[in-house]
Formats: sequence, C-alpha cells, structure tokens
Amino acid sequence: MKLLKKIGLFLLVVFLIAQFFSPEKNDGNTEDLTAFLNETKPSATVKTVLESTCFDCHSSNTNYPWYNSITPINYWLDSHVKDGRKHLDFSKWADYSVKRKDHKFEELKEEVEEKKMPLPSYTWTHGDANLTDVQIQAIKDWVEQVRTGYALAPKPE
Repeated sequence: MKLLKKIGLFLLVVFLIAQFFSPEKNDGNTEDLTAFLNETKPSATVKTVLESTCFDCHSSNTNYPWYNSITPINYWLDSHVKDGRKHLDFSKWADYSVKRKDHKFEELKEEVEEKKMPLPSYTWTHGDANLTDVQIQAIKDWVEQVRTGYALAPKPE
C-alpha cells in the first residue's frame, strides 16, 4: 500500500472515531431570557432580531444547525457560543449590575452599528441574520431607550 493511501486511511479512521465525541450542548431554555426581555421590553421587530441573530451565541439556549453533529464543526461552534456568552449572556441579565447592563448595551449598539455583529461566520449560514438598515436603526433606538432608563435608575450607595 502506498504511503498516501495509508495516511488517507488513517485520517478517515480518526475522523470516524471522532464522530463519537462532541462537546456538551448549550441547551438551556427560553425562560432564562425572561428577566432580560421583561426589563428591556424590545419591540416586536427588535425581539425578532434578537431571536434570529443574538440568542444562539449570547444565551443559554442555542438552536443548533444540522451540521453541529459533525466533529470537528461542533467544537468550532461550541467555541463560538462559549466566547459569545463570555462577552454577553442575556440569560444571566438579572445577575448584572445596572452599570454593567448599561455598558453591555453601549457595546451592543457599537457592535451592531459597525456591523461587527452578528459575526460573518454566523451570517454565512443564517441568511436571515444579515441586518438591514431598518433593523439596525430599530436596535439603536431601543438601546438608547433602555440606556436612558439605566441613567435614571437610582445608584447604589
């Protein structure tokens, strides 16, 4: 057997064995988002955008695509979700201080305005996640409304 065939066969066996291993799924529930949604009161437009572009990576409940069953793709997706939740986790909104919430909203507006979010790697496979100018403006208006409420909130002593 030629060396290239042996290497190819070895890689195929490794790939097949790898299919039996996968990272733990981010399977929370949508109830974890209740505190965030009740506090920030997004419009129907903004809520739809959040559901289709943000919650998969920034909450405890990810809707996985079919290709998440393939190793190593599932590990790549898992790293994206973990990184997203590290930066902003809507499921833990109740645990954030008012100052932190305000800062997260400032960052959210900046990321959306500069079209850094959602990530291009997400929009490649989720066409509905490409934000229109109207959606971006709706998010910016909502963010400003929420941040105004945080500015008026009593400061802890």
